[in-house]
Amino acid sequence: MEFQDTKSIYLQICDLIIDKILRKEWRAGERIPSVRETAVKLEVNPNTVMRSYLYLDEKQILYTKRGIGYYIHENGYQTASEFKRESFIRNDLPHIFRTLELLKIDFNELKRLYQRFCT
Repeated sequence: MEFQDTKSIYLQICDLIIDKILRKEWRAGERIPSVRETAVKLEVNPNTVMRSYLYLDEKQILYTKRGIGYYIHENGYQTASEFKRESFIRNDLPHIFRTLELLKIDFNELKRLYQRFCT
């Protein structure tokens, strides 16, 4: 994985996990790769992965079974979706709106572009 300099690595790992949940690659109740497996795959320190898992555990997207591993929470999909949505609205959308304003792209044009690229 290619990490960005603008965001903490542990948060980028959280984004990766959330994306897998939202794409339904990982489903409620499924065990996810261990901290060690993920660290090796992503070529990061296991402590960084552990920080990501603990963060997502706090957000009730993951849960742990002591000594067994981490699993997707029963409501993990819904919680991950809400978390991603809030993050997008708070962090990305203001930048997108400023760019639209600078480039004088109105909502009608945006709607046409959306239909062209997303349907």
